[in-house]
Amino acid sequence: MPKEFGRNARVSSQMQKELSFIMQREVDDSRLGFVTINEVAVSKDLAVAKIYVTVLNEDETGKRANVKVLNELAPVIRHLLAKRMRLRHISELRFYYDDSFDTGMRVAELLSGVDKPHEN
Repeated sequence: MPKEFGRNARVSSQMQKELSFIMQREVDDSRLGFVTINEVAVSKDLAVAKIYVTVLNEDETGKRANVKVLNELAPVIRHLLAKRMRLRHISELRFYYDDSFDTGMRVAELLSGVDKPHEN
C-alpha cells in the first residue's frame, strides 16, 4: 500500500521551500523580475524537477523572458540547491511559466463584470 505522503511529495515540498529562499536571497540577476515559485513536480526517479513559476508586473514577453533566464541559470541554481538539500543526486531543474494565476485573475475580472440582479 503506497504512503499518502511519499518521498516525491516530501522532496518536492522541501525543494520548493529551498528554491524560494535561493531565488529571494542568493540569485542576483538584474534580468529577473519578482519571481514566485508556485509548484515543484519531481519525477518518480527524482531525475527531473519541473518548477512552475509566476512573474508579477510583467507583460507576456517579459514573463517568457524571465523563464528563459531561469532556465539559463538552472545549473547555478541547481548547485546552490545541492548545498542546501541533503540528497545524493539533485534533480535537473526545468522552469515553466504557471499561467493559473493569470487565468484566475481573468475569471475574477469576468465575474465582477457580471450584472447583478436588480432589486425592485
